Amino acid sequence: MVGNNLSSKDVVIQQESASEKRWTIMAALLGTNTAFALFHGIEQQSNYSALRQLGLIIVATAIPFQAVYFMIHAYLLEFSDRLHRKQYRLIQNLVMICQLVSYTSIMGIAIMLYVTHWVIGSAFLLSGLLALFMVRLAINQLSEVDEA
Repeated sequence: MVGNNLSSKDVVIQQESASEKRWTIMAALLGTNTAFALFHGIEQQSNYSALRQLGLIIVATAIPFQAVYFMIHAYLLEFSDRLHRKQYRLIQNLVMICQLVSYTSIMGIAIMLYVTHWVIGSAFLLSGLLALFMVRLAINQLSEVDEA
């Protein structure tokens, strides 16, 4: 396994819970969506574009789901020890739905970048696909190492 020969002084990255990582990603996405909605909304008023309007609709649709995600997260931190198994599963399903809707806002951002200039939108799309490919490749290599 990689990293077994590192001392505790060599480790720079602290381990966080998966929940905290998801919370951080969602907070960054909310900030990005809010900024894009604000600035592209202002631009939309002076220079209308149907494509930008679509991107704004997608982003605006996702923002309430992000807010609900944060409320559920806070609720679980406070009351998770008092929930029954079925209640906990239901809340986890709601969290998953909120995350999926929130992640679709990236498509709205891509559309707005494309409206800014087709080269910017295309670069965003291509780099996103390349990043997904690289992650998939790394996961496949890790699974091959685990099997060996």
